[in-house]
Amino acid sequence: MSRTHTLEQLHSLRLTGMAEALTRQRQQPEVQALEFEQRLGLLVEHECLHRDNRRLSRLLKAAKLRTSACVEDIDYRHPRGIERAYLATLTQGLWIEQHQNLCITGPTGTGKTWLACALGNQACRQGHSVRYHRLPRLFEQLRLAHGDGSYARVMNQLAKTELLILDDWGLHTLSAPQRNDLMEVIEDRNANASTLIASQLPVESWYEFIGEATLADAILDRLIHNAHRLPLTGDSMRKKQPKLDSK
Repeated sequence: MSRTHTLEQLHSLRLTGMAEALTRQRQQPEVQALEFEQRLGLLVEHECLHRDNRRLSRLLKAAKLRTSACVEDIDYRHPRGIERAYLATLTQGLWIEQHQNLCITGPTGTGKTWLACALGNQACRQGHSVRYHRLPRLFEQLRLAHGDGSYARVMNQLAKTELLILDDWGLHTLSAPQRNDLMEVIEDRNANASTLIASQLPVESWYEFIGEATLADAILDRLIHNAHRLPLTGDSMRKKQPKLDSK
């Protein structure tokens, strides 16, 4: 069997990573000196790594995170009430596996969106499906979905996402249709998936933001009763950024 034929068969079996590793092995005399099982182990290891990287790329692309952030770059020096040990437990992802929620609150500029995206990135690296939405944009998407017949598909997509990030929660008081849509989203995910809320409003003000008493009770009961809380404090981190030259 020719070398070219072997590579063609590997590609036909979608063993792209193994084919790439085999090509490199042929160019490295020191690797060719290894025993057969050692070389085979290296090929299999590279194939697994290749598949992991492709899966991560797909998850990150689908997540559409607002900013490129990762938990290794979290700034613990800026005083904003973050406990390193507590955040370390969140980065382990057990709360996602147990279908619990997370509420990140704090003033403008304290890094809520950045932290939410960092945890979303970490969830993707752990193999979870993630989607990031600004709540106002999500309501607009659902409004359009009601009209074009895609509402069921969009809701099914949201329900199946293992971690749903809802940013800019509480910017405007909700309308009646928005409350109903939010209730459906939260109900579908209750005890089945995790939701991360990022909001300038403290949790105690969410009742007023939702507006209608009955739906507010139902939504908050499903969101908060099993939620972790990460309240941020302090000045805006944007003050640390250099100002533009006046010229």
